[in-house]
Amino acid sequence: MLDWSSCGAVERSPEKVSGAWVFRGTRIPVRALFENLEGGATVDQFLEWFQGVSREQVLAVLEAAEASLATA
Repeated sequence: MLDWSSCGAVERSPEKVSGAWVFRGTRIPVRALFENLEGGATVDQFLEWFQGVSREQVLAVLEAAEASLATA
């Protein structure tokens, strides 16, 4: 499992979405990005649908996920 604690674009709090990792400053789970991408959505569509998330946050999450694959 990916350790999101080193990614500044996300946060985790027991008071938000049952402690799931969310995009910082939102209640939008990081999982929503991957679910939408798996479903065929583009990053631009995700940003349109989840307007509280910035492009920089999405890119940081994708980069963290990519980096985790390089060390696996």
